[in-house]
Amino acid sequence: MKFVLKKFPLIIILFCLTNALAQTQSTFKVIPLGVLGGGDESNLSSYMMAPTGSNAYVCLDAGTICAGIDKAISNKIFTVNEETVLRKYIKGYCISHAHLDHVAGMIMNSPDDTAKNVYGLQYTLNVLRDNYFTWKNWANFGSDGDKPALNKYHYTALIPGKETPLDNTTMTVKAFTLSHGNPYESTAFLVGNNNNYILYLGDTGADEIEKSTRMKELWEAVAPLTKAQQLKGIMIEVSFPNEQPDKSLFGHLTPRLLMNEMKALSTLTGTGALKNFPIVITHLKPAGNHIPAIKKQLADLNVLGLKLIYPQQGKLLQF
Repeated sequence: MKFVLKKFPLIIILFCLTNALAQTQSTFKVIPLGVLGGGDESNLSSYMMAPTGSNAYVCLDAGTICAGIDKAISNKIFTVNEETVLRKYIKGYCISHAHLDHVAGMIMNSPDDTAKNVYGLQYTLNVLRDNYFTWKNWANFGSDGDKPALNKYHYTALIPGKETPLDNTTMTVKAFTLSHGNPYESTAFLVGNNNNYILYLGDTGADEIEKSTRMKELWEAVAPLTKAQQLKGIMIEVSFPNEQPDKSLFGHLTPRLLMNEMKALSTLTGTGALKNFPIVITHLKPAGNHIPAIKKQLADLNVLGLKLIYPQQGKLLQF
């Protein structure tokens, strides 16, 4: 009995340390509201992201909103109703580009939403202002453009490479320009909190296809964070299987092209830094039963030992 009593406090200490370590291992939570690149209007690119322990989210793209919130509620991720998540939990939108599969949810739910910022490159915000939030096309819920501007969504232009606070959260964002069918621009968002980061890429083509250096410049920017284990994951698209002709990619990636980009990153970080590194595969296009082929090709080409993650609508991811 004496032995048990002497060891008991040590057991409590070890339990507390283990529990604290488990809590600190997760720095971000991501709730996919939509994961596909087409084929289902109720499940299009949109990801709520917040620091672990916070309900102050930013939405990375906004193709689907309420259908995804409802899925998350049914999965017990949220204990509040859809209206509360939309109006109170989502503090702003980071829009990578203004194609409909990345903005339709925000536009359709704008009458019921609350005032918040829409972050993006000026190129993207101009499309929202000039083509969507107009009185000919929809009510102008933006802060600029057709009069009267209802000023519900405040356009907040990001300067590439400059860190910007995400209002009403503890997070920041830094934007990098991507090529999505040159010269059409898309965006990568480096979202940070307390020196930890997640990198989210909107639709993008590979440098070799786009004849650009934008992916190279992005990897150079995030390589030091990856080596320092401050970058907790990369969310990046793969839209088509390898059989898709280059001329028909329209600014998207295949498994081969993604793995080539990961190898380019590994030359800057060393291959060890990418072993079991989380890569979330976004924007899969289901047409033609492509998804099983894409997954198999990615697995076959994964010589770096990446941790490939396929998000599911309404199911929590932790980093």
